[in-house]
Formats: sequence, structure tokens, C-alpha cells
Amino acid sequence: MVEINLFGGGSFFRGVSDGLGTKHHTGGAFGIRVTENFWRYVGLEQGFTYSVNNLMFQRPSEAGAPNFGFGSRLFQYNLNPVFHFTPKGSNVRPYVTVGISALDWRPTDRARAISRLPENVRFGATTVRSNLQAGVNYGGGVKMHLTDHIGLRFDARAITSRNPTYGLPDHPGLGGGGVYIPARNLFTGFQTTAGINFYIGRQAAPAPPPPPPAPRDLGALNAGRLDAGTGTLCQGRAITIRSVGASDPAGRQMTYKWKVNGQPMGGNSPELQFTPDKPGQFMISLDVEAPNEAGLPIRTATAPTLSLNVQEYKAPTIAGCQAIPAALAYGQQAKLSAQATGSPCSEIRFKWTTTEGTITNDTMANAGFDSKSVRFEQGGKIQSKSVTITGTVTDDRGATATCNTTIKVDYTPEVIRFSDLIFSKGSARVNNCAKRILLEELAAKAADPDYEIVLVGHFDQDEAGTARRPSTLDRQRVMNAIAVLTAGTGTCARVDSSRIKADWVGTEQKANFQPGVCGTSARAATDERAGSRVSTADQNRRVEVYLVPKGIKMPDSFGSAKEAPAAELKKLGCPR
Repeated sequence: MVEINLFGGGSFFRGVSDGLGTKHHTGGAFGIRVTENFWRYVGLEQGFTYSVNNLMFQRPSEAGAPNFGFGSRLFQYNLNPVFHFTPKGSNVRPYVTVGISALDWRPTDRARAISRLPENVRFGATTVRSNLQAGVNYGGGVKMHLTDHIGLRFDARAITSRNPTYGLPDHPGLGGGGVYIPARNLFTGFQTTAGINFYIGRQAAPAPPPPPPAPRDLGALNAGRLDAGTGTLCQGRAITIRSVGASDPAGRQMTYKWKVNGQPMGGNSPELQFTPDKPGQFMISLDVEAPNEAGLPIRTATAPTLSLNVQEYKAPTIAGCQAIPAALAYGQQAKLSAQATGSPCSEIRFKWTTTEGTITNDTMANAGFDSKSVRFEQGGKIQSKSVTITGTVTDDRGATATCNTTIKVDYTPEVIRFSDLIFSKGSARVNNCAKRILLEELAAKAADPDYEIVLVGHFDQDEAGTARRPSTLDRQRVMNAIAVLTAGTGTCARVDSSRIKADWVGTEQKANFQPGVCGTSARAATDERAGSRVSTADQNRRVEVYLVPKGIKMPDSFGSAKEAPAAELKKLGCPR
């Protein structure tokens, strides 16, 4: 069958913005197409289209010049394969096509004549001539039979090619700076047409249907057995049941029909997946069907029913969070324990957290708490904190449960002991080393009001005097040390004397010796500053120096507080 299509319509082209901006105006399109339908769905089409598309430059070539334009006609030749969606001879045949085109752009005779006028010479337009461009066209449409030999055709297709130059310069440097058209720009157009189809040839008769196949022995249909695999079946978790061994001796495609507790479920598949929303027994059945063949009825087989026992899902619980002991001194440890339970249908994870402190083995039900990292204010204040510890259990479905316990942590600051103040034999003078200890070390820390300053004075056996006149060096040494701390003049500090507790115990030596490392007043000043060693003969001639937090037990060497008369301290002034 050969088709001859006479058509008419319109051509629409997009403008080219480069250069002076060329625009082919919309115009009418007319033509003829001849299609040879040599295959059932494919034809080969040859076409010619004539359209009126005058050219206009959208910008002037120079300031003050007019916008040039001229008449143009398009002679278009197409060669396209046509791909139909319905077979040859159908009443309605939608189609798509893509092919090659030759586009012959021809200026009108009037345009050629005008371009040669003297006033146009300076614009470089004297070379206007025809321009042939290659392109592609693509689109589709529909053909409709009205009779065996006449029909209608509607077509829409796009055209893409290079921009025609009409022989004009292709850049502004040529032609004396006049009109020009860039040669390599692509541009597109669109044609819509409608026309009459004339069919030449005989319409093919439809092929007769094939004869039905002869009946054959189909054999028995086998539904096989059902298998749910192994493991615990749980409420809320997907369960997969598979059909194993189902077959049709005739080799036909089988249809699967599943039921759960008598209700249809699933699709036409050898596998069923469902999620039980409650625990208990679930009865799974399967009917397998084979399609009808040669007028015989549909054959059906049923697999043995499968009974499933689904376990109940329970959210996790936790109880009995406790800490032993529940009260700690700062730096001590406690044991943590709790009882967490899940269900056969879940896996649980345990986690301990605390507001302060450190937990070891924090993912175990039995863990440990360390109070070393609990934060307290620095200084001499006795403090306590209540730390909250939380045990959390989480299952693999995201459900959680928690319980809490508390631990009281008591912070008792320690007694600070400084180096002993060492004195020369028979002397109560506070030497430079002792002053450094009192002024640079003790006085700086004594600014904390939660501390009390404690001084314990001694003298050595060889300084004891006689029974009729015992030595008072221990008291004098303590009083001079207090004066250095409280005098407030010269090099002495200004410590409140009410915060100082003093005792002098003679030759009694309960506390271990911690002599200052810078020597005695009997040694040269250079030795004192250089930090010379203290001999064993010096170490009993001393005053012990402590900072004791209020409320804390006094050092063992301190017996009872002795009076340091204010008048005597005033008289001592700032010892040299």
C-alpha cells in the first residue's frame, strides 16, 4: 500500500539571539508526502514542504540604522522512516518518525533586487542569495481511514538545522561592519499540518486465527508442602511461608492462592509474607491452580495446612536498681545492680548513666560506680552531693524501660601540712626560710575562710634547761611565727589572729619530721637562698605548720589550743 498525503499548515521558528538577532516569521506551509508501507508497522516517507518565512534582523547594524529584513521562502525535502503503533490496514494508525532534511532557504527576487540598491551597499547586503542547510526532523501524528482509499492525516514535527546565512558575512568584521549572520548557530522550528491521504493498493485481509490445539493428557497437579523455616515466630514480626515442590506435569504457569485462618492473603506468588498482629495459632493454607487448556476446566490442588504458633511480644522491664553502699566518701566506689527482662520476641540492651561520676561496665546489669570524678568546690569546706544513676533497658524494637537509684557522696577536705619551720639552737628567731613558708605558702592558702591555721611548737632535749627553769623556746617560736602572719607591717602578713590555733609541746615529738629545705638562721644567707640541706641536729627545733578544715580532727601532735595574748603579739610587731 502506498500513501499520498496532500497537506497544509504553518511553520514556526525560534529566533537566534546571537549577532544582530535573526528571526524567521511564522508563515503558511504546504506540501506533499509519499509513504511506501513495505512492512507491517514501518513505512518509508519522502516529503516536500514549501513555506513562507520572511527574515528580520531584530537589532540594527549600527546606531540610527533601520532593522533590515527581506522576504524568504523555504523549500524543504525530507526522507523519514515512519513507525506505526498499529498494523498496516488498521483504521487508526498513530505513528512517530525521525529523519533527515535538506532546507533550501531562498530570498525572493524582490529581496535580491533591493539588496543591490546603492543605499544598501554600505551594509554589505549585496551578496544575498540562496542557502542550503542540512537538518533533522522528528515528531509524530495519526492517520485515520475514512474509506479503503481516502483518509485524514494530522502531523506535528520539529526541525533542527544550522542558521542560514543567505550569503551574508558571518561576523561583524566582514562586509564593512554591516549586516551579518553567525554561520554555526543552531535553530529550531516547528510545523503542524493536516491533510488528506490517498491510499493506492489493496487492503490486506486479517490472518485467520490458529486452530485450537488437540487435547492432551494434563496429568495431576501437585500443590507440594508449606515451609515456614526455623526460629521463634513473633507477634509484630514478618513471617515468610514458602511453597515447596508444587508442580504441573503439563508445564503450565500455576496460580497461587493463600489463606491465613481462612481469609485470603498475599498475591500470586510461591511465597507468602504476613505480619501477625497478635499471638496464638495461625493456620496457613494454599490452593494451586493451573489454567484452562483445550476447553477443560481449571485444575486445583491444595497443600497440607501449616499450623504456626506465634509468641507474644512484651516490652522490656527493669526493676531493683540499687547501689551498695548508697553513701560514699569522695574517691570510693560502689556496686550497681538491676534486674532487666525482655521476651522471646526481642533482644535487649542494657545501659547505665549517671549525672556525675564514672560507671564501669555500663552495658552490664552489674556495674561499678567510681566517685573520683564527682565535682566539688575546691577549698576547706565539707560538702555532700546526691548523684542520680539511671538504668535503661532497650529492645530491638525501640521500646525502653528505666529505673533510678541515688548515691550520696561526701567530700571531706584533707589537712594540708607545710614544711616545718626550723630554728637555730637556743633561738626563737624566724629565719628567712621559715618566713618564706609562712608568707609565700601558708598565707596564700589561708585566704580560704574554711581553713584554720594550726601551729605546734617544739624545742630539743639540749634546749630543755633545768627542772628549776624549764625552756620556753617552744612558746616563743610559736609566738614569733604568729607575729609574722598577723603583724600586718613591714614584710609580715595580715592574717586574722582569731583563725590561728597554737600549741607548744616542749620536747614531745609525735609528728614525723618535715623540715624546710632552706636551712637554719645559723647558716649563711646564700646557703638559705640556695636551699642547703638540714642536718639531723636541726630537725627537733621546729614549729609544725598546718591548714585544718573547720570541723576536721586536729593533728595528733596538737594537744589543746594555747592563748596568744594580743598585747604580746603587738609588742613583738613584725619580727626581723
